[in-house]
Amino acid sequence: MTDPKPTEPTATPDALGQEALRLAPEEAFLKNLEHFVQKANAFDALAHQRKLSAYDVYRHLDGLWRELAQTGQTLREPEPEQKPAFPGLSGAEARERLRKFGPNQAVTAKPVTVWSRLWEAVKNPLVVLLLVLGAISYATDDLRSAVVIIGMAVMGVVLKVIQEAKADTAAAELKKMVHTTATALRDGRPAEIPLAEVVPGDIVLLAAGDMVPADVQLIRAKDLHINQAMLTGEALPVEKTARPADAPAPDGETGLGDPALCFMGTNVVSGSAAAVVTATGARTYFGGIAAKLSQKRVETDFDKGIKSFTALMLRFMLVMVPFVFIINGATSHDWMGAFMFALAVAVGLTPEMLPMVVTVCLSKGALAMSRHKVIVKRLDAIQNFGAIDVLCTDKTGTLTQDRIILEKYLDVTGEEDNSVLEYAYVNSKLQTGLRNALDLAVIASGDDVGSAIDPARYELLDEIPFDFMRRRLSVIVRDTATGKAVLICKGAAEEVFAQSRDCLHDGVVSPLDAVHRETMQEVVHELNDDGFRVVALASKEVDGSRHDFAVADECDLTLMGYLAFLDPPKDTAADALATMIAHGIQPKIVTGDNAVITAKICREVRFDAGEHIITGDRLAAMSEPEVLEAVEVCHVFAKLDPMQKERIVAALRAKGHVVGFMGDGINDAPALRAADVGISVDSAVDVAKESADIILLEKSLHVLEHGVLEGRKIFFNITKYIRMGASSNFGNMFSVLGASAFLPFLPMLPIQILVNNLMYDFSQTAIPTDNVDADILGKPRRWRIDDIRRYILFLGPVSSLFDYVTFFILIHFFGAWNNPALFQTGWFIESLLSQTLIVHVIRTDSLPFVQSWSSLPLGATTILICIFGIWLPFSPLAATFGLVVPPAGYWGLMALVIFCYMCLAQVVKSWLVRRIHARCAV
Repeated sequence: MTDPKPTEPTATPDALGQEALRLAPEEAFLKNLEHFVQKANAFDALAHQRKLSAYDVYRHLDGLWRELAQTGQTLREPEPEQKPAFPGLSGAEARERLRKFGPNQAVTAKPVTVWSRLWEAVKNPLVVLLLVLGAISYATDDLRSAVVIIGMAVMGVVLKVIQEAKADTAAAELKKMVHTTATALRDGRPAEIPLAEVVPGDIVLLAAGDMVPADVQLIRAKDLHINQAMLTGEALPVEKTARPADAPAPDGETGLGDPALCFMGTNVVSGSAAAVVTATGARTYFGGIAAKLSQKRVETDFDKGIKSFTALMLRFMLVMVPFVFIINGATSHDWMGAFMFALAVAVGLTPEMLPMVVTVCLSKGALAMSRHKVIVKRLDAIQNFGAIDVLCTDKTGTLTQDRIILEKYLDVTGEEDNSVLEYAYVNSKLQTGLRNALDLAVIASGDDVGSAIDPARYELLDEIPFDFMRRRLSVIVRDTATGKAVLICKGAAEEVFAQSRDCLHDGVVSPLDAVHRETMQEVVHELNDDGFRVVALASKEVDGSRHDFAVADECDLTLMGYLAFLDPPKDTAADALATMIAHGIQPKIVTGDNAVITAKICREVRFDAGEHIITGDRLAAMSEPEVLEAVEVCHVFAKLDPMQKERIVAALRAKGHVVGFMGDGINDAPALRAADVGISVDSAVDVAKESADIILLEKSLHVLEHGVLEGRKIFFNITKYIRMGASSNFGNMFSVLGASAFLPFLPMLPIQILVNNLMYDFSQTAIPTDNVDADILGKPRRWRIDDIRRYILFLGPVSSLFDYVTFFILIHFFGAWNNPALFQTGWFIESLLSQTLIVHVIRTDSLPFVQSWSSLPLGATTILICIFGIWLPFSPLAATFGLVVPPAGYWGLMALVIFCYMCLAQVVKSWLVRRIHARCAV
């Protein structure tokens, strides 16, 4: 260790008393009282550590008590209480304002009833369609289809109602955080009033431990420090000061950064204040957040996709079903039969197993994601997870380790100096007060160097505790090896500078002249500009026989150097960001921290912040078109408030992006709700977890990566069913439409259509287990209704083409024109086999059976359904379904037809895939 050169202390033991003489009697008494309390606490700690005897403690405190009592004798009895400078509102005026503005409650919206939620869920177009078709199936005596269809609809409604009921707890959690009473001046006197009765214009009194009851502007403040982490994410308290009512905010601050404004729900760490209430209830910043959480959740990309697909199928039905009804009725003159057949066509057009496939896919995905430390709260969010192309995330804990470390310990010129670490370690290790994050970081660094620093070598003599006015802390220790007593002071750089007379460099003590002070400022500014939190360290040799040091002894110090702290980036952050970008996801850093620290972390993790970082004050000045343009080109946003985070998410969604937002604080809750996927962590506050759709058990971008890939896999499996089911059903119904125009009988009985559809749907139940090609996982996947429409319009007619070939074979080779049962059986078998086997063509963008294989369960179900379909005409159930045994020559021709169909379908599908990829690349 390098010992600083001894300096003669200029402060005498009675320096505090001399200072007190210059103070007013009340101030002198309170100063001595504060000093006495500090000493009592310090001596108590020393006595319990057996470093001082009880008698020594008594001897020191007795002298201090005598001084305190002597100062108290100079006090005069207070004059009668005067009318306060701020009388506050009268009771009558307060009641009138309460009637006008309403109660001071964050959320006043009426609770949503179970019946209203149920009605909202049932109004969904897909649910209505399924219920109608279920009723039709029941009316046509197809009880099995009716049970499946209606069961899927009911299950979807119940799940939606339960999920939305859970979401209301977020706003309730917010209201619980606010105290139920506040201290306000009423009729000139302080009064404890219910929080709900605070009104605009009230004068409220704030003290340490209080929660701010409304949005207020300070009119008087003393050493006031507010913890507003819940709104801004700032870890350290913020100092607040009053200013004249007509004075402008500094540097254009009008929001959370304004030092004269305090906000509902934040709490007072230290000091006291009087403030006038400017906003209450839902008009407060806090109330705005709560109101956002109580609103209906925004429609996500998944919701829009399901709605668009349902609308597409309805349009097909509205065209085809009436046409089939009219043609069959006109040709057969059996209008009731034509009506039942048209209803069967409607059922056949609908992929009624879609809710089941979606639910099973999402449930399977939720289980798979749980193995990767991802818990899914809302199943729909899994698809959105795979579709996100923009991920907004906070910096703290995601890119950084979420812990402060001592990055540098430097001398006055900015060079590394181990003696600075040693003295800082002794200061943090031996202080008896509450250690903050910076103290813990110093201790961790000191512990890491092992035996190079021996804290047992130092004996604590006294300490001067930290307070927010001085912003420094000193310990007085004796070096048992040398016998020297040293005061070690650690605190805010400007405060330590002000108390320093000399500086230490290379073991030489030099006076702090103008050149040295300029160098000091440059070093600190460079560290600050590089994103470090800087603390200064100074010391001086003192009289080791004393045990009663005071604030006055923190003078004529020798500046030793600086401690630079940082929340360092995670080792995996750079690779995780690069992987995200490689998977087609653009990360955007959205944080409440300042721009300097944010820029440094971005450099550390090799993340391109673009040409500039947009800060909250700049964002506030932007118009909506400017924000829409900015969110596209800028990837880093700093010093944001909660509503600005939500604004960025909304702007990104307005530009057509599927947005994921990752956050863990109350200040993140509005953005979590506004995103397509809200992502939080298990350690987050309850409100954030309630607002999120997905909970990570580990705050890591690598965990997110697994979830995104699983989401893409699930979504592609869902779209497989839609592509296959919709195109195949459309092709079959297109065939029905053509056949109905020239056949003197129904091309397929209604019961046969429903059985065919049910068997095909059963073969698709294994789709959630299907494999997904690796190239599919490489980029975001989202609903593209135009692509689904192309599959329907191009692959459907291909199916119909071979249906018409089958019609020709049945009529011209097997005489089915005069044998309706044979025609219906022949088409039933061909339709079932072709649409079941074509699954293997449509399930992949690659060449089936060569470049891509289905999962074993999907292959098994398709084979089983094909075997069952071939067996049905020979089974005892044949007469029930109106089936007959086809001729022997039929089977070979059908095998050729199905093979040709699969080949042509592969050609058309490959052309479609190339066209879709080319359009997406534009």
